[in-house]
Amino acid sequence: MSRFKAFSVIIHIVGWLLFMAFPLVFLNNRGQDNVNWSLLQKHSYWLFCYTYIFLFYSNTYFFIPDIFLKKKYALYSIIVLFLLGGIYYLQPFDRLLRSSESLANTPITNQGPPFGVPPTDQHGPGGPPPGVFPDHEPGHRPPPPNQQGINGGNVKHPFSTTKPLDNTSLFMFVMIMALSTAIRTARQWQLTEQRATRAEADKASAELSFLKAQINPHFLFNTLNNIYTLAVTKDDNAPDSIMKLSNIMRYVTDEVSTDFVPLQSEIDCINDYIELQRLRISNNTIINFIVKGDTDNKQIAPLVLMTFIENVFKYGISKHEKTSIDINIRISDTDISFFCKNHIFATRDKNQRTGIGIKNTQQRLAYLYPDKHSLNIWSENDQYSVQLILKT
Repeated sequence: MSRFKAFSVIIHIVGWLLFMAFPLVFLNNRGQDNVNWSLLQKHSYWLFCYTYIFLFYSNTYFFIPDIFLKKKYALYSIIVLFLLGGIYYLQPFDRLLRSSESLANTPITNQGPPFGVPPTDQHGPGGPPPGVFPDHEPGHRPPPPNQQGINGGNVKHPFSTTKPLDNTSLFMFVMIMALSTAIRTARQWQLTEQRATRAEADKASAELSFLKAQINPHFLFNTLNNIYTLAVTKDDNAPDSIMKLSNIMRYVTDEVSTDFVPLQSEIDCINDYIELQRLRISNNTIINFIVKGDTDNKQIAPLVLMTFIENVFKYGISKHEKTSIDINIRISDTDISFFCKNHIFATRDKNQRTGIGIKNTQQRLAYLYPDKHSLNIWSENDQYSVQLILKT
């Protein structure tokens, strides 16, 4: 942010230096190189510069944000008309132009006759040629009779007191006001977009944290129920199950707080969970767990696969019927493919399979893998299948 502010200050300084150089470069100095430097000492030059600098910054940092953007359009219109009247009265460009012309018309050397030589009639002894009048330049005639007053005085035009219209100053006023309005409006729009983006990100982060908070207790609750069953039946595998549960809990509490974890950590958690389930289920259920591909340098959202595996063991096994569970994870250079399939038992409530775990996982996928995942869930021939593809 500090770099952006420094760059903005530099842009403003360079822009105004170029603006202040325009009068020095483009005003006609009639070949006199010293006029530009003399113009810097003129009050009209600095009046011209300060007037438009004041208009730009007052409109950018005060009138637009505090009046126009707060929908005080009537007050803003009155202020613009007042500023326009000030420009019409000051006529900064016309004053600057007159100062430049006065400097350019200043004679450099004395054009009179040499010292000691009496002035002579420049028209010669024959007098002025036809059409040339004494005491006047060639072609200059006395004012017409209708413009001569009593005793030869000139009569002023009745509208001679009206200020001439300085079109250039008014045009520059319109350009400066339009430019400052556009810059401030664009900046305000950018700030609004940044606030909206930040608010959306904060909302997504809060919702994602809430979803994680829902998934973790749900997962641990089911696992503890499995350990409880082993303890009640006094199974010899209970200690080993507690160790595996410890590994799972360490993964859930330590690594699940981040958005992404190493893929191998997720697979290890799945493997420990499956081993816990093997201790609980009977020999009627066959578990086919296959992992293919290189997991190095691969990451995945934590517990995003565990939700589907948890549902497989919760709704896809039976103590009285033979069944099989298929779980496949395939890793390639471009994606991670997950597939699981289990038998559908008639005694199970099908609506339970789309419970809170899967809904939360779908929302997490939308947050963490926007347009980078494909999730398909379907039932066919009494088989419930899930296929998830994550692009890496």
